[in-house]
Amino acid sequence: VKFNNCAGNKGVRYETNSLDFKVRADGTMYAAHQVQMPSKQLILMVTAWDPQTLGRWEAIVRLLVAEKSQHNGHKPKGRKTVPGELAQQQSDTLLPWRQHHSANGLRRQKRDWVIPPINVPENSRGPFPQQLVRIRSDKDKEIHIRYSITGVGADQPPMEVFSIDPVSGRMYVTRPMDREERASYHLRAHAVDMNGNKVENPIDLYIYVIDMNDNRPEFINQVYNGSVDEGSKPGTYVMTVTANDADDSTTANGMVRYRIVTQTPQSPSQNMFTINSETGDIVTVAAGLDREKVQQYLVIVQATDMEGNLNYGLSNTATAIITVTDVNDNPPEFTTSTVSINTSAHCTSRRIQSLLRNGVAWQQKVVRDGTPRTTCTRVLAHSHFSSSRPRGPREKMQHFAAAVDYEMNRAFMLTVMVSNQAPLASGIQMSFQSTAGVTISVTDVNEAPYFPTNHKLIRLEEGVPTGTVLTTFSAVDPDRFMQQAVRYSKLSDPANWLNINATNGQITTAAVLDRESDYIKNNVYEATFLAADNGIPPASGTGTLQIYLIDINDNAPELLPKEAQICEKPNLNVINITAADADIDPNVGPFVFELPSVPSAVRKNWTITRLNGDYAQLSLRIMYLEAGVYDVPIIVTDSGNPPLYNTCVIKVKVCPCDENGDCTTIGAVAAAGLGTGAIIAILICIIILLTMVLLFVVWMKRREKERHTKQLLIDPEDDVRDNILKYDEEGGGEEDQDYDLSQLQQPETMDHVLNKTPGVRRVDERPIGAEPQYPIRPVIPHPGDIGDFINEGLRAADNDPTAPPYDSLLVFDYEGSGSTAGSVSSLNSSSSGDQNYDYLNDWGPRFKKLADMYGGGEED
Repeated sequence: VKFNNCAGNKGVRYETNSLDFKVRADGTMYAAHQVQMPSKQLILMVTAWDPQTLGRWEAIVRLLVAEKSQHNGHKPKGRKTVPGELAQQQSDTLLPWRQHHSANGLRRQKRDWVIPPINVPENSRGPFPQQLVRIRSDKDKEIHIRYSITGVGADQPPMEVFSIDPVSGRMYVTRPMDREERASYHLRAHAVDMNGNKVENPIDLYIYVIDMNDNRPEFINQVYNGSVDEGSKPGTYVMTVTANDADDSTTANGMVRYRIVTQTPQSPSQNMFTINSETGDIVTVAAGLDREKVQQYLVIVQATDMEGNLNYGLSNTATAIITVTDVNDNPPEFTTSTVSINTSAHCTSRRIQSLLRNGVAWQQKVVRDGTPRTTCTRVLAHSHFSSSRPRGPREKMQHFAAAVDYEMNRAFMLTVMVSNQAPLASGIQMSFQSTAGVTISVTDVNEAPYFPTNHKLIRLEEGVPTGTVLTTFSAVDPDRFMQQAVRYSKLSDPANWLNINATNGQITTAAVLDRESDYIKNNVYEATFLAADNGIPPASGTGTLQIYLIDINDNAPELLPKEAQICEKPNLNVINITAADADIDPNVGPFVFELPSVPSAVRKNWTITRLNGDYAQLSLRIMYLEAGVYDVPIIVTDSGNPPLYNTCVIKVKVCPCDENGDCTTIGAVAAAGLGTGAIIAILICIIILLTMVLLFVVWMKRREKERHTKQLLIDPEDDVRDNILKYDEEGGGEEDQDYDLSQLQQPETMDHVLNKTPGVRRVDERPIGAEPQYPIRPVIPHPGDIGDFINEGLRAADNDPTAPPYDSLLVFDYEGSGSTAGSVSSLNSSSSGDQNYDYLNDWGPRFKKLADMYGGGEED
């Protein structure tokens, strides 16, 4: 493709509407890759534009694919058509079929229906439907043809975007197009006769939506965060911002360019950063970044399409936050060269740190990761102070390495040096350390008395008498320039064995010291004493006295066990005994075991054999000893100086043994001292006790049964329900008189009643459980309710196995044991006439019948 003239067109760029073909700078069109041609003809649109003058030109190029020859292997080749030639071929009416003449007459050669692509601009304002093109076949002169289109946008979603007049073949677009929604459409056109028979082969229609600049560039993020080291050189990369445009990126509509609009603050220069217009990379453009002056920059970045043309392009903005990170470019520096501080004599290390921080200050830097640079602060050449590890950004001062004493030094002169352990950044020509002089004046305060020897240890024998002077435990008051008195008192004396003189600290015994006491740990007894002065405010100190007690032979030995058992006849069964002493060596074993000579029966019946210094065996001397419990005294003596002895009594149970040498049960009981009569008495008592318990259980069972079978009758006077009183039993008739009336009364046993399920009962049953609670009867009962009640009672009587096999009177509820009116036998008619019943007329209509019977006068 080329221009008619070349004046001013040297910088022109070319584009096509197809990704398969491209145009070089000299106008040569070529295939970008291997292309499978969809048809024998392809229509392309080539756009030329000048980036300087923004001029645009368009031309349509039709590529024809030649058919392969059957006789020779010619490769398909295309040809170029210039816009003028193509303009002559294009018209509003496309004739895809043409008739060809030959020598034999008119003959139609069928070929594909090739229609150039139809370009439709997006966002068209109409009016709609808007005609795109008219297609027709050259056979419409002979027959009537109907045209139709199929494909996406016609009969496939989105539906009815395009339509065609079936008679005239005019094709329309029915609504505005959006290239960002769909950039192209591929339809197929059909031509049939009136009977639906295919007249021509379907042909392809390609509709391209021409892009319009209707979308602004959109940044991926509205806020971008980046960082750059202070002191960075120009050209240092900071960050990248990115904006996307939904328009066609191959045209100027989708080509985004970036620029920086504003920079805040504009220090030290208003143009500290620049941005690559195509890639969006932000870099430094000027030197002078200093975190100590400006820690953060706020940069507004603008993205504009149309290759950055502000007159025609659409724009959008985003914010870039650039943080200046710290590097070690400033050494620490004291703000003053001399400092004076007053402190007390007993000032702690934390207190002196606080005072020095308030008196001396230095500059501190922060590295990129947020942690402070290690700053080392130390005191030069002084024995009372030493350097400390840093705890925070400003805690870099000293603490006491030794106690400060007003009586020894009343003032200190210090030289403090501060430096960075990390080296300074390259190019910094400054000293890496700073020094300052500190004067510390010590103020005298009341110091607590202290015990020079703490813990104090003394040694003495246990058992010293009460009131013995042990030692003098005195304290020293360090305040030499204060005239103060020291008083002593006990702070801890667990056994309350000691006393201390309040004036001079002399310690005496208040009780006998016993090494075997529970208060002694490893032969040492500890007590704590308090020394307090009378200063303002008073101060006190504590001291611990440790007393090591030397053992003496003051505890006689003991024998174990205290009780044992042995067979009544001598055999291998012996009693092993052990001696124990609360004292320690040399006041313990070896021990001497012996039997006393009094009483004589001891040595007659028993013998003792020493095994070693701590153990011995006790056994029978005679051949048989009656079963029982015997107290055997044994004398045991230790090896102390002087030795101590103890007579221990062992209770020995002598009992009959079986063949294994074990005591039998009866023998053990007999050995315990119980005779045969006592054993029998105990067994009888146990049997009587068990019998009483059994009788009590039987009595409780019977009482429970009687309580369940007891008749729970309601006193008629307490029965407040409406009762139907039964005065007599008349039976069923003359034929039913031969039966036992006792069957209608209460039966003797109640088992069948107790086991009966709740419901309607017979007349000879009384309620055993609690009376059921019936609902309140209405004033006028419904006839159906009475009928249901009677039927239910009849059904219960028919199914009752205890009912008599003849007709009997059934009562459907228990109404009491008798009439509330008592006996009616006293209501006898009187003929004496001396009783006047006229007052019955005054009682109302309910007594009218009685008034007529008794108060009506003489009978006729």
